[in-house]
Amino acid sequence: MNRWAVVTGGGSGVGRATVLALVSAGWSVVALGRRRSALEETRSLAGALAGRVTVMECDIAQQDAVREVGRRIETELGPVEVLVNAAGTNAPQRALEVLSDADYRSMMDTNLNGAYHCVQAFLPGMRQRGSGTIVNIISDAGKQASPKAGPAYVMSKFGLAGLTQAINAEERSRGVRAIGIFPGDIDTPLLNRRPVVPDASARARMMQPEDIAACAMLAIQLPSRAVIEELVIRPR
Repeated sequence: MNRWAVVTGGGSGVGRATVLALVSAGWSVVALGRRRSALEETRSLAGALAGRVTVMECDIAQQDAVREVGRRIETELGPVEVLVNAAGTNAPQRALEVLSDADYRSMMDTNLNGAYHCVQAFLPGMRQRGSGTIVNIISDAGKQASPKAGPAYVMSKFGLAGLTQAINAEERSRGVRAIGIFPGDIDTPLLNRRPVVPDASARARMMQPEDIAACAMLAIQLPSRAVIEELVIRPR
């Protein structure tokens, strides 16, 4: 029987790396994202294991869309044992002085509300079956605010850290565990949305998406009796 995992933001960065790590470990994966072309590229990168990757377009900021895709996955594919919330966004004009209402809402809707919608779509099945792992890719901005991250991003990531803690507080007795991963700088496409885009030299000193995917896999592959509640990882 296939073991199913769902990964948001599966078309790039940490989401893509996590999809590829999961299929290499024997999982069947649904990669969610807004751009089918990017999702299809992820699937092609799986090579001989591409058959283990199912792509579905979904804007996780839209609660009804998440509910529908969740229903489709559980009905047509099978029970979801792992959810990885890797989708995230930021905006170039991110400081309080210049942050627009639209950018604020976009960050909260994707980084926090979107993750919440996905949790609510798949947690009931995990709860009913008495097992499941939820991995939230947060950021070290969810530990400490900084001008580099901007307030809306920081707020959304602090909220996601709180959601992770709440899942463990309420669901661990029912067999479900949640892990918050707090990375520092990663060389991903999200860097292109910084006010000043890092150059090649700066990117070379950062972590790679595969490093964060390895952290997710560590948490997922632990025996069910153990949970990594928080994992902070930064460039050496």
